[in-house]
Formats: sequence, structure tokens, C-alpha cells
Amino acid sequence: MKNRIREQRKNLGMTQEELAGAVGVTRQTIIALEKGRYNPSLLLAHRIKLALKERHIEDVFILEDHE
Repeated sequence: MKNRIREQRKNLGMTQEELAGAVGVTRQTIIALEKGRYNPSLLLAHRIKLALKERHIEDVFILEDHE
């Protein structure tokens, strides 16, 4: 799953460590998410969108069609 975490985090002047602390995961998890190597649970996706001050999960995470 693609996402805009890095872009939105940087726009807020937030470090990976700060985002990790805000959502209750490790910095390594944020790195894996930003690189698209890890898909978050719905709860984590919700926490991330709140921390990034977005209204919708879809503003952060891009669902890809696999037709």
C-alpha cells in the first residue's frame, strides 16, 4: 500500500521519532511504513492520520486496485 506519510510528516516539521511517539510505535515501524514494506492495522492508520492532522485515512494511505 502506498502512502504519503513521509511527505505529510515533513510538511509538519515532524521527525520519524516524533511521529512514532505520537502513535505508539517504534521509529523502525515508521520507516517500514514510509517505505511501503508494512501495512498498518486500521487502528494504527487512524492514529497516523490524526497525528498528521488529516481528516481521512485516504488522505494518507492510497489503496491500490489489484485487478
